Amino acid sequence: MVDVSAKAETHRIARARGQIRMLPPTLALIEGGLAKKGDVLGVARIAAIQAAKRTAELIPLCHPLPITRVAIDFDIDRAASVIRCTAQVETRGRTGVEMEALTAVQIGLLTIYDMCKAADRGMVMGEIRVLEKHGGQSGDWFSPEADH
Repeated sequence: MVDVSAKAETHRIARARGQIRMLPPTLALIEGGLAKKGDVLGVARIAAIQAAKRTAELIPLCHPLPITRVAIDFDIDRAASVIRCTAQVETRGRTGVEMEALTAVQIGLLTIYDMCKAADRGMVMGEIRVLEKHGGQSGDWFSPEADH
């Protein structure tokens, strides 16, 4: 792991997003609350929050961080038959929370896949990326795709 002991503790924020594309009937199952495994987006939200908190256990060289906030939002695009997951993670620490935000997004999407795979094994996850980060000595960074 990188030594971050000399870095200042600052308020750090990262936002990440990804999406899962599926068949329209699968999206209808999710929206209608009719998936056999239950409330897909509710379970995916909890899984994403848990993933953010456990990132250091999953990725060997990540620092364990005292997460102060995790917000998970799902946006449904019916025309494209896509669900977008956005995670915002915050801490007050010596290193950023980009990996926590990315992990939250990926696990949220994987949970949707798991809960709906019986209906649609062809779902595709993608476009997972950091949208923005704040705090630390490198300052603010925004992806060209960020909606800031």
